[in-house]
Amino acid sequence: MNERRDATTGTAEPMAGDGRMGSATEAFLAHRNLLFTVAYEMLGSVADAEDVLQESWLRWMKVDLEQVHDQRAYLVRIATRRSLDRLRTMKRRKEEYVGPWLPEPLLTAPDVAEDVELAESVSMALMLVLETLSPTERAVFVLREVFDVAYDEIAAAVGKTPATVRQIAHRARRHVDARRPREAVSPSQTRAVLASFQHAVETRDLQGLLDVLAPEVVLISDGGGVKQAAPQPIIGAGKVARMIVSGLGKAQVALTGEPTMVNGNPALLLCVDGEIDGVIAARVEDTRITGLYYVRNPQKLTRIGSETPLTLK
Repeated sequence: MNERRDATTGTAEPMAGDGRMGSATEAFLAHRNLLFTVAYEMLGSVADAEDVLQESWLRWMKVDLEQVHDQRAYLVRIATRRSLDRLRTMKRRKEEYVGPWLPEPLLTAPDVAEDVELAESVSMALMLVLETLSPTERAVFVLREVFDVAYDEIAAAVGKTPATVRQIAHRARRHVDARRPREAVSPSQTRAVLASFQHAVETRDLQGLLDVLAPEVVLISDGGGVKQAAPQPIIGAGKVARMIVSGLGKAQVALTGEPTMVNGNPALLLCVDGEIDGVIAARVEDTRITGLYYVRNPQKLTRIGSETPLTLK
């Protein structure tokens, strides 16, 4: 009997070298990154997405592979059901969360940014919009709009009829389209805007901040009750700029930014006196920042040290 590392936890699992378990493991590993991407887009939490992978793996090991015609579709169905269950249990956790809740940022490879659809689907801005959907609406939207899953497959995953799924998809798409960025901005444009923002922050340049922030900009900061953060979103360029400049002045700290790629999009890794303080992602429209998302909660910064592979395939 050989040993192989478990597909989700890395622990050693006994398995027959060429038996049923080996075939099941190979199939799961072939689609692991896809399943993680599905779960993460539905949950916005790495720990919960990894738990979904573990639960999906355990369920997959009980499946009769001879009865499975499309392994990818079957695995996505399992992961979707597990994600839906977890979404409903996460509702209370988010209601009890201290301050605004932001999705957990992921350090991603440059090739994720090159895939426009993938980069937009995991962007902090769109992930926040998905938070406003019901669990079923979010599952249907993600599977249909992001992963192009057929309506009948989605119906099997969410326990609805194909006709009902079509209605849910239409409603969710309309909801998301009304709230997503008006036009796509290239990564190079976003990097240029973030560079101006970074310079203004590091030099405490109030006018520089006002020049790069859109009048209706919204700043959301997530400290999770562990680090200080604004209890409510801050709206308006003047309020956001003054808060940043006055806050740095009062703290008398050195705040520096390091360009990085988070959730498939340019972002900044912010350091205070040389120590990592958080990750800031931005929504850029018409060369100005309309959304700033500052994740300071240390529990949500565990995946910024190494790249997380994401895929739509």
